[in-house]
This record gives sequence, C-alpha cells and structure tokens, in this order.
Amino acid sequence: MLIAKVVGNVVATQKDEGLVGTKLLIICPLYEEFRKEKCVVAVDSVGAGIGETVLVVKGSSARLTDHLKSSPIDHAIIGIIDEIELDESSF
Repeated sequence: MLIAKVVGNVVATQKDEGLVGTKLLIICPLYEEFRKEKCVVAVDSVGAGIGETVLVVKGSSARLTDHLKSSPIDHAIIGIIDEIELDESSF
C-alpha cells in the first residue's frame, strides 16, 4: 500500500466495460520510496476527492474489492486518510 494525494480527475466517455461506472482520479505518491512512480490514475472505490490524502493499493491487490474484480486496473483508492502520525526519530 502507499499513501498519495489526489491531484486531479480523469473523464473518459469511452472506456473498457470493466471501468464503466468508476471514478478515475490522478494520484501522486507522498513518500520518497514510492516516488519511482510519478502521478498515476487510480480507480476510486471510497468517494475520495481532489486534495485528499488517500490509501492506495496497486497491482493484483487493486482488483480484490468486490466491485473491481473484473476491472483492468493497476491502482485503486481504498481509504481516505484522516491523520498520519510519524515518529520522526525512527527515520
């Protein structure tokens, strides 16, 4: 899983049947170890919006939610983060 910020949305009137009815958002990973991937498109399964910090799964894990099982996706937003607490001395 990774933590990302929602920075935009994607509107696609023509898309694969497995994506019909899904909301597509542009997300950017927040922490350095995940920044190998720059901003990517993720399917929103929780009602996230622009500016929110979200929890994202990628790869085959992204297709494990009930309504995304047959969807051709690589990233799925599975949570909206309310707060992050870090112990800075651990880094």
